[in-house]
Amino acid sequence: MTENTSIKSDKALKIAIGLPAFNEEKNIGKIVAELLEKSYSVIVCNDGSSDSTGIIAEKMGAIIVNHKRNFGYGAAIGSLFKKAKECEFDILVTFDSDGQHRISDIEKVIDPIKNNLADIVIGSRFLGDEKTEMPKYRKIGVKVITDLVNSQTGKKITDSQSGFRAYSKKIFSEINLSESGMGVSTEILIKANQKKIKITEIPIKILYDGETSKHNPVSHGTSVMLSTMKFISIEHPLKFYGIPGILFLITGLFFILWTIQEFTSSGTIITNISLIGIGATIFGMMLMMTSIMLFSLVSVVRERK
Repeated sequence: MTENTSIKSDKALKIAIGLPAFNEEKNIGKIVAELLEKSYSVIVCNDGSSDSTGIIAEKMGAIIVNHKRNFGYGAAIGSLFKKAKECEFDILVTFDSDGQHRISDIEKVIDPIKNNLADIVIGSRFLGDEKTEMPKYRKIGVKVITDLVNSQTGKKITDSQSGFRAYSKKIFSEINLSESGMGVSTEILIKANQKKIKITEIPIKILYDGETSKHNPVSHGTSVMLSTMKFISIEHPLKFYGIPGILFLITGLFFILWTIQEFTSSGTIITNISLIGIGATIFGMMLMMTSIMLFSLVSVVRERK
């Protein structure tokens, strides 16, 4: 397990609760007040809200980071990371500003970091006796993405898309985020896996009342899936591009040999078969070349780092 950075005694720990917020004036005041009442420091990233989210949070006593426009969830998490590092906090807990997370669960996700058992703690909606009653379509989507992430990291995470997480100082000091959208949850896990960082999960319960998400489930799922594929392609280019490239190349050669055999026996060329053979062969070669070039580029970048 990678050693945690600057973990102090419980009394000396500086803990911040980070809230990414976009048009949450109905909920933000109550949440900030309850968190401050529990003696937590609160950082709110006002991600270009058109309502009074930022004003309310600031008046309540939260540390505010204002975005001039709505950059997205990932950009908000990135700003929370930077502010937590700047203010020299020891632990950052990301917490939704829509009222779905329970403040009583915060200590549960913090404990493994306090005890040097992990650097990232995920609040999982699928563990424990109090499993969250999540809409079925969302449960399927989260499972598909989580399985994809696990296949690349070798972990056995149950909820890769949970926004309720605790991070040690090591994480928000050393991991630089580039994803501005919902795929940031995946980016963090993949980059943490590269650094051999210990990740664990704690069971939590989400309070779903009324509208469960402001994001369109199709666009949300597509965004996360594309982001996940992007980071997997960078992390494992030989597998991501090379294996499909070999399969396309084999398929293309098969159809080309079929074309040659037909021409030899009958003197005619079957156009469809020959075109499939040529197209698959070219595409396969392009994928294989891409895998080699990207692998070489990533290797050079990592060596320089």
